[in-house]
Amino acid sequence: MDYKSMTVSELKDLLRDRGLKLGGKKAELIERLSQSDGDAPVKEGEMEELDKQDDLVTEEFDMQDSDEFDEDFFEDDWDDEEEHKSRQKPILDDLTKQDLALRKSQRSSMPKFRRQEWYRYYRLARTGWRKPKGYQSKQRLNMKYRTPMVRVGHRKVASVRGLHPSGFEEILVNTPDQLDNLDPEKQAVRIGAGVGNRKRTVIHNRADQLGLRVLNRRRIQRKGDLR
Repeated sequence: MDYKSMTVSELKDLLRDRGLKLGGKKAELIERLSQSDGDAPVKEGEMEELDKQDDLVTEEFDMQDSDEFDEDFFEDDWDDEEEHKSRQKPILDDLTKQDLALRKSQRSSMPKFRRQEWYRYYRLARTGWRKPKGYQSKQRLNMKYRTPMVRVGHRKVASVRGLHPSGFEEILVNTPDQLDNLDPEKQAVRIGAGVGNRKRTVIHNRADQLGLRVLNRRRIQRKGDLR
């Protein structure tokens, strides 16, 4: 079978059917499939050539004018790059999918929790929930026309608590080394807010090589030596 002419997503589908590991570059996926077929493994020269092709695709995006790619550069659905044709989905069992759907339906009927006197002060409307205090607090006393308070019954399904709406387990990452040993089928990456553009670009590229989905991927305005 000619694996070189197949896309990365097609190769990953074959690996998933055979129960093999999905992470790595395209050359590594081809070598893994060839070894499972009993064919001759990919030579070092061919592997380096495939690695260069992956690097050239990334360099082409870097060399392009930022004005031409402002709208579509860091979208999840890319047309030019094989690894970004569609958003990566987690591998979930039927029970987890049912629990996620139940949690989604529960959230649709959940009221919005507002802070006390949020309508009066703009700074309170932009902050999170705080328990109302005060002996004469109208919200604490559950008087009419007051917003509801957070209670025990508003908690969601325990089996999917803390999961991303897509079903991924979110992993907070601040350095590229933290991407190692992550499972691309169940875990997704969320980059820390304090990470700069230089390190963020390295994390994006490394996550693409390992087949990991970045939940908060964003366009990076390339200035100075980042171009």
